[in-house]
Amino acid sequence: MTAHEAAALPVYTGADLGAAYTPQATTFKLWAPTTDAVTLDMYATGTEAEPGAARLGTHAMAAVGQGVWAVTVEGDWNGAYYTYTLSFGARRDTIVDPYARAAGANGTRGMVLDLAAAAPAGWQQDARPAVCKAENAHAHAIWECHVADFSADEHSGVPAHLRGKYLAFTLENTTLDGDGVHPTCLAYLKTLGVSHVQLQPIFDYATVDEVRGGYNWGYDPLNYNVPEGSFATDAHDGAVRVAECRAMVAALHRAGLGVVMDVVYNHTYHRHSWLERSVPGYWNRRDEKGRMTDGSGCGCDLASERAMVRKYIVDSVVYWAKEYHIDGFRFDLMALLDVDTMNAVRAALDALPGGEDILLYGEPWAGGGTRMENGARPADKNALGDLSDRVGFFCDDTRDAIKGDTFEAKVPGFVNGGPYNAVRLLPALGAWRSGEGGFRPKSARQVVQYVSAHDNATLWDKLCMTAGRTNYRAPAAAQLAQNRLAAGVYLTCQGLPFLQAGEEFGRTKYGDTNSYRGPLSTNRLDWRRAWRPEFAALTQYYRGLLAIRRAWPRLSGAAGEPAPFLLALPGWLVGFVVEQPDGAGQELAVYYNPEPTPQEVALPGGFWRFLCDGVTAGAEPFGEVRHGTLTLPASSAVVLVHL
Repeated sequence: MTAHEAAALPVYTGADLGAAYTPQATTFKLWAPTTDAVTLDMYATGTEAEPGAARLGTHAMAAVGQGVWAVTVEGDWNGAYYTYTLSFGARRDTIVDPYARAAGANGTRGMVLDLAAAAPAGWQQDARPAVCKAENAHAHAIWECHVADFSADEHSGVPAHLRGKYLAFTLENTTLDGDGVHPTCLAYLKTLGVSHVQLQPIFDYATVDEVRGGYNWGYDPLNYNVPEGSFATDAHDGAVRVAECRAMVAALHRAGLGVVMDVVYNHTYHRHSWLERSVPGYWNRRDEKGRMTDGSGCGCDLASERAMVRKYIVDSVVYWAKEYHIDGFRFDLMALLDVDTMNAVRAALDALPGGEDILLYGEPWAGGGTRMENGARPADKNALGDLSDRVGFFCDDTRDAIKGDTFEAKVPGFVNGGPYNAVRLLPALGAWRSGEGGFRPKSARQVVQYVSAHDNATLWDKLCMTAGRTNYRAPAAAQLAQNRLAAGVYLTCQGLPFLQAGEEFGRTKYGDTNSYRGPLSTNRLDWRRAWRPEFAALTQYYRGLLAIRRAWPRLSGAAGEPAPFLLALPGWLVGFVVEQPDGAGQELAVYYNPEPTPQEVALPGGFWRFLCDGVTAGAEPFGEVRHGTLTLPASSAVVLVHL
């Protein structure tokens, strides 16, 4: 389908696609303007293999305008499953409703659902925690985790039947092997000091058998508006996954934590997805030879610049925000989506009650080339001037300056043998608003500052690789110091801090840089490691840095504060002062020493005490009063407060 042909198709402006349930009747609507006929097929179960499987009826749908087919079926159909069969001349194709809100096992049939009933107790009273509101942007910090990784460890204290499930997040007092002393899972997370938990994809994805089990990160979308069934205690009953996913969100909210959803609207897993089957040739981008483009690495990029694709993405994001109370969205390979779509998502979220508090950020890159139509621009770092200033992006420049090249294990960064990266690092302190690095964010809060995420090596593994170490289990002193310095840098830069779950206790995947298919033993959080003394001390250091950040809002730059004042220091040392307006509080002085030996620096005038001495960190000043000069420990970040 050419761009001209796609543009000629009718655009549906309504907000009622899918199955609209009431106890009296359910109305089904599908946008499929190029089909000759559509029938609705209804079933008692989500698969043919289940007891009681039976066809409940077939209903012809009628064309009702704007490319939509519709039918209303009288009666209470809550819990019934359904598919659509489309006719294109002599060819027939069966699909799951792209707007389905629930599904049976493995997502091969949609489900009619009473959304109000598929909810945990108190759902209507669930509310966004205060720390997640825009007025507290300085306190925001993101912790990324996969639902299964969170609780799969047999030592997590989570009962076996809930390990790796949504409901593991609802357990408030789990401890290591049930010892009652060492918190795990939610009990641990409540004390860490982050504001949001970013969950790797929780929509229904294609590569895990929801009945037999398996593992995948989930970047293989199947049903965008349905929770993944492998995380539910019952994958067959579509209502269970909805209620349990909501229960997870509510539990995180009660713990004072927001929920960010990792979304993958850049591609579908199947080349012949439900979307593509519903309007062949419309949903996916194609090159000059008619082949689907492969900017996602999956060979089936979605054409976000087309009107109904953009509508679908916006509708889906709004649905998750409204019906699951999601507090933020992280867009995978955001550069495969166009600027207008990302701005439309931002505007639609802002129009919701409290929607301006919802975070929105993504990866400003693609996996490969794509082919946007009609002058659409990719939402990458080159488009920051046209993106809303509240659409954020991951900063790979800061990441690689701190720890070294993400894709080359032996290439060091500032903290692990390449101190010359101090030059590359300096713009990060002010969230790159100087325009260095080839891009200029409009505000500091657009910049997601990080050193590790689910992709590539964990921070700990990268530090070990650069040092030539293969014993990833051991808490080596040099790598612990480098890890502390890395955290000390990005947690004192302006911007929005982000960390991979377990980075704070030296998470290792034993050198596996792409564990997207498992095994779970490699990916799961190791709660015994978290409480080894050396790694528990590292966690406490992260807690202290996050506490400093909350107590000194000007560190983040979230309210438009100017870039820090740089100090003139010898060699590769970096130092800066976070200045305060007259009478508005105490100044901070921050130093980074990447050298493997102690270094002496001159302090700014006046008297200072530590908030962080390179090993210990916290919001309360400690240690003796300092003035004149200071010796920085080897491989350390030091933070002092002016008295």
